[in-house]
Amino acid sequence: MMDPIEEFWREVEFEPDPFQREAAEAIGQGSSVVVTAPTGAGKTLVAEAAINRCLARGMDAFYTTPLKALSNQKFSDFVRSYGEERVGLLTGDNVINPGADLKVATLEVLRNMIYADPGQLENVGLVVLDEAHYLQDRSRGAAWEEVIIHCPAHVQFVCLSATISNNHEFADWVRERRGPTRLITTTHRPVPLEPMYMLKDKTGSRTLHLQPMFIQREGRRRPNPRLEHMLGLERGRTRRFKTPNRVEVVERLDVEKMLPAIYFVFSRAGCDTASRRLVESGVQLTNQDERGRIRDIAEDRTSHLADPDLGVLGYDLWLTGLEAGVAAHHAGLIPAFKETVEELFGLGLVRVVFATETLSLGINMPARSVVIESLSKFNGESHEMLRPGDFTQLTGRAGRRGIDVEGFGIVLHSPYVRFDNVREIASAGAHELTSSFRPTYNMAANLMATYSRDQAETVLEASFAAFQHEGEFLDTEARIDSLYAQLADAEARARCELGDVEEFQAEVESVGPSRRQDGIKSVLGPGAIVDVVGGPRDGRYAVLRRLSSKSGGARYLVLSTSGKVSTIGYRQITDASTVAGSIELPRPFEPRDRRFVQDTLRKMRRVGDRREERVPRPNTVSHPVASCPDSAEHLTALREANRIRRRLEQHRNLMRESGHGLVEEFRSIHSLLEDLDYADGWELRPRGQRLRRIYNELDLLIAETIERGLLYDLGAVELAAIASVFVYEPRTDQESAPDWPSEDLQERWQSITDLWQELVTVEESHRLSPTRRPDPGFGTLAYLWAKGSTFEDLPAHGMAAGDFVRVSRQLVDLLRQIREGITELRDEAGAALQAIDRGVVAAQGVM
Repeated sequence: MMDPIEEFWREVEFEPDPFQREAAEAIGQGSSVVVTAPTGAGKTLVAEAAINRCLARGMDAFYTTPLKALSNQKFSDFVRSYGEERVGLLTGDNVINPGADLKVATLEVLRNMIYADPGQLENVGLVVLDEAHYLQDRSRGAAWEEVIIHCPAHVQFVCLSATISNNHEFADWVRERRGPTRLITTTHRPVPLEPMYMLKDKTGSRTLHLQPMFIQREGRRRPNPRLEHMLGLERGRTRRFKTPNRVEVVERLDVEKMLPAIYFVFSRAGCDTASRRLVESGVQLTNQDERGRIRDIAEDRTSHLADPDLGVLGYDLWLTGLEAGVAAHHAGLIPAFKETVEELFGLGLVRVVFATETLSLGINMPARSVVIESLSKFNGESHEMLRPGDFTQLTGRAGRRGIDVEGFGIVLHSPYVRFDNVREIASAGAHELTSSFRPTYNMAANLMATYSRDQAETVLEASFAAFQHEGEFLDTEARIDSLYAQLADAEARARCELGDVEEFQAEVESVGPSRRQDGIKSVLGPGAIVDVVGGPRDGRYAVLRRLSSKSGGARYLVLSTSGKVSTIGYRQITDASTVAGSIELPRPFEPRDRRFVQDTLRKMRRVGDRREERVPRPNTVSHPVASCPDSAEHLTALREANRIRRRLEQHRNLMRESGHGLVEEFRSIHSLLEDLDYADGWELRPRGQRLRRIYNELDLLIAETIERGLLYDLGAVELAAIASVFVYEPRTDQESAPDWPSEDLQERWQSITDLWQELVTVEESHRLSPTRRPDPGFGTLAYLWAKGSTFEDLPAHGMAAGDFVRVSRQLVDLLRQIREGITELRDEAGAALQAIDRGVVAAQGVM
């Protein structure tokens, strides 16, 4: 009998790349694999070879993705390859052929199946984790680790990831969890990428320049001297070049035969405006026959939507743009519009898509060119530069295999971003994969139901997060030894024959220390690590943000080495203070979030001491040491010794806390669940069993709301409305004003708010991160929609149609969990689910 993988290769119409054959060979030998490669390199072919082998052996396979849209796309692809009878889809929204040999699923669906009944996976021989680097996502990434940890031991894994800098570390962890695992990595792009820079001359010629950032010389990639010369013409305040506008960019790309293009604009409104203005400018990128095909496809893909709904959604304007070959793509669009744009772009009928960065994940939309309008992006708090890995991910779509000889990643000139920064980001490549794994209440309940106490803690220690920390702890002993040697040297240099240097230091700092009014001020930006020496704020801090001050003096939001977030005034930074280095702050910027604090502390520990110091002039005080010609050096050495002692204490704490972290947080969660009667020792009580079925960021608050009876004795409409407070999260920090249609709902909302405050108080007493506040901002919309209002009649509430659908789908998912997990609410939750899951909300479909 022919080997299934060899049989698979015979069916492939082109010669596979070496990395694909190497990965398939490892799979054939029974090994799990971690495959890291650039976007478009052909990672999916490795998964298909593994699936072919698995099915040939009579075993089932799972192909998991992070997105429902990506799952839908893969489902359609596999149906074409294997036939409808062998392929199923499990996304929560859609359940198609669940008994199929090959199941395409969102990752959380598989995770939930493992927790509910691992026996369901007895005949599963393979799990493919597509977009495995998604495990660093703060809100959902833990599910990737849970699947790798909890999946039955016989299951083989194929982890497909974008290029990451710590791929060996990730593969080592998978090997530790799953047994024999091969790392297969390539940085080769099947279609080479040419980073380009576009700028417009403001002089009389108004020329639009498009230049490569690099050239090949003597076998090496070097900066383009012509571009360097052009940019060197800008001196002082003179600005010769400016940013080209969007119409100019598209017209130039069309002339240069560099379309189709994905044009990244980091705001939804910006994407819509760009698409509309391009059409209004008269740009026409399609011919008459293409426009007819576009109209037919668009009408077919939206035929399930009622005419009034299409009117509200701006269908005519959207279709006009499509017919011109132009479209927007972002989370504010309903799924039917986004899927149509994706299909038309894939067919080459839409030539320019203005998109937010969400398009960079997963969906198969290769282009010839990718345009990045700005390397600076607003994160909700401030503007920050794209990381090199983000740049690599965005430009990864440039270059269509089998069509283009090369792809183009084009960055537009900005007077606010130095070209040196642009070039550095474009050439740096991948970024580090960091775990976002943290125990939740639901996870704790499931661990208690599945494992003994010792086994549960062992499982937590088996996470990638713990694995990454373990490497730090293994390094800690060596660092402590090194610090002791440094301390001995500093103490020797701090000794003076003329007197006690510590007394001398105290006198120096007591005589009105001068304040640093220059130098350090210019470098105290976000991420700076400051060693404040002397005074009431003595210690090391990470600068999180510069704050405005009514008095005019600078103030900074800082994080201390003890993990406390506070503010520090400019005058509290003494003359002897230094900047020890800088770090990249975690994203998103959430200084109140425990994970943000922990990630920042971990990075702070990696920053060494900096010896250059500014020391007060010692001859301004009367002390025997002041007459020593080396007094300044003695002071420098003494302060260095004090800093080393502080760092030694930090490292000793790390050693003491090597069993802390995740396990200690889990123990705190277990203690809280005991206090709230969800557990009796290690046994789950009935309410704890119900908590196991609630998969939501506010899992314990929802469980408590149910246990307190706040969701009982409600009609379907009212239940849908009040349940929406657990899924809606406003896009700004401002809390929504409650506007409930009945006094009963208002009273229940107030009770939920009080309950949330009680829970936060309990969490603080257990030193746990507080649960996010529920928000009533979607309540009225949910009420009206569940009551039967048409999409056209809903109040705008400043919410995009896509957001309305997305939040409604999240509400449907929660109501489904309540229906299936809470027997007493089964009928009401089922009715509420049906009331919400209709019309434009239900119109998901699978292309």
